[in-house]
Formats: sequence, structure tokens, C-alpha cells
Amino acid sequence: MKLKSTFQVKHGVLLLIIVAFTIFPFVSDSRTWTILLTQIFIFSILAMSYDILLGYTGIVSFGHAMFFGMGAYSTAIMLNHFESTVGMFILSIAVGMVIAGVISFLVGLLTLRLKSHFFAMLTMAVSGLFLVLAEKWRTLTYGNDGFTFRAPEIFRDRMVFYLLVLGCLVLVYLFLRRFVNSPLGKVLIGVRENEQRTKSLGYNTLYYKVIASVVAGVIASLAGSLYAISLRFVNTSVLTMDITLDALLMTIIGGVGTLIGPIIGAGVIELAQHYLSGLAKEHPIFERWIIFFGIIYILAVIFFPRGIVGTIQYAFWKRKSKKSNAEVVTKRRELAK
Repeated sequence: MKLKSTFQVKHGVLLLIIVAFTIFPFVSDSRTWTILLTQIFIFSILAMSYDILLGYTGIVSFGHAMFFGMGAYSTAIMLNHFESTVGMFILSIAVGMVIAGVISFLVGLLTLRLKSHFFAMLTMAVSGLFLVLAEKWRTLTYGNDGFTFRAPEIFRDRMVFYLLVLGCLVLVYLFLRRFVNSPLGKVLIGVRENEQRTKSLGYNTLYYKVIASVVAGVIASLAGSLYAISLRFVNTSVLTMDITLDALLMTIIGGVGTLIGPIIGAGVIELAQHYLSGLAKEHPIFERWIIFFGIIYILAVIFFPRGIVGTIQYAFWKRKSKKSNAEVVTKRRELAK
């Protein structure tokens, strides 16, 4: 009964948060906050996709940015070469997802047989190949210079795009929540905890890891498409290691294996970058704001070793466990009397 009550409270709070973010653009005329929250939502989707790999499957990838970049370039190129309509935008997202799904499937089959750091290094190498391809194929990508493109007319209103991204975030969260709570998701957690034991139970762990890689790649591609539309510009920066590191930091700071954690981590990092870079204009000491950003990350790791959400959950369950143990001891004493 208590578990059911806790479940209802948790989802009630999430629903209130979603409603609050939904009505925000209607009660606030701050363009800055609308754009900032939109960026947070986009990187939340990216961070959740990375959490499927790191948090639920135990895979460390240094090449996740290539899927983000595939989505960004698919949308930008199609809207640049064809008519900028909502239909073409939706089609570009679908194309990006298909490309990311196929590439993640092939890369997964080739690389997921490797262990730990060997896999991480190879994913970084494959991502580097796509970065070089984007730099050299200038007739299509315009290289490092990048190019601007027209977004669909409806997205000229930032509020409409804000609501679209928020809707995508909610749908992705619900889908991934269902995914990780399914029997398939439980196997992925088993792979993370002890792959050899999972194999001994008869599961083909490579098969499950490839599925996780495909799901993560497809979701990352969606984030890339939304990111390209938010800027109306794309260049090779969407394929760099910085994107992967941002996703990694967001996941670790928020809480690995929680889904909600990466969303909070994305908010912390995006807000920290926004305010620290803004302070650089007022105080010379903040011109090297990246140093202060590093300090924030170190403090977060020290005080929240399991991530913000992970640490809170651990403290809650530890207190609940102590309470349950105390109740058991009390009942035993009563029975002994």
C-alpha cells in the first residue's frame, strides 16, 4: 500500500512539473528563458539516450555524438534542399532516425564484442571518421563553415517550438521508461551488473546490447534534429567529442540509470554554462568560466557520488530499509515475549 502511495506521489509530482513547463511560455514573455529551456529539453533527450547505454547496459561510448550529428545534418540538408514545410521536417527526422538506426546497428555488431575501454576507443574512432567525412564533403555539408537553412514557418514562433520540444521530451521519457521496465530492459540491467552470469542464463548479450545501441542512437538522432531547428544552422561541431562529453556529464551529474537524472543533469549543466559565460562579460575573473564549470562538476561528484537523483534515491531507500529492519526486530521481540 505504501509502495502504491509512493508511486502515485512520484507521478503526481512529475505531472505537475510537466503542466508547469507547459504553461510557462503563456505566463512569461522572457525570450531568453524560453530559448534556454528549449535547449535544456533537447539535451535532456540526448542525455536520456546516453543513459540507456551507460546507466542501463553499462556501455561507455565516446562516439554518441555521431548519431546526434546524423539527425542534425539530415534535417538541415533536407530543409536546405527542399521546401521548408512541417511535412518535410517530420520526414527529415524520420530519415535521420533510420540512418542512425542502421549505423548504430552495424557499428554495434562490429564493436560491442569488445570490452570496456576497447569498445569506447573504437566508438571514438568511428565517430572521428564521420567527423572527417562531414569536414571533407563540402558540397553537401559545407565543411567546418556550416550553413544556415530555413525552418518551417510555424517554428518562427519560439513558443510553438518550445511546446514541440517539451512534447518530444515527455514522449521520449515515457517510451524509455516503458523500455527499461520491460523484460528486455531487465536483461539489459543484468548485462550491466554481470554479463557472464546473464550469458550463463542463456541470453545472447550481444543481441540485447545491439538493441540498446540502436534505441540510444535513434533517440540521439531526434535530439540532433531538434537542435538543428533551434539554431537554424549546422556545422561539424554537432559531431565533435564535446557533444558526447556533455551527454556523459549530464548523465553522471544527474544520476546514472535513473532517466530523470539526465534531465536534471542537463538543466544543471546548461544553466551553469549560461550563467558562468554571462558573468564573464561583467567580471574578468569569469573569463575562464570553464575552470569554474570544472569546479562545479568536481563538487557535484564529491557531494553526490551517485548523481543528484541517485544519491537522493539511495538515501531514501537506505532510510526505508533501516525502518523496515527496525520493525522486524520489534516484532521479533514482541513474539519472544
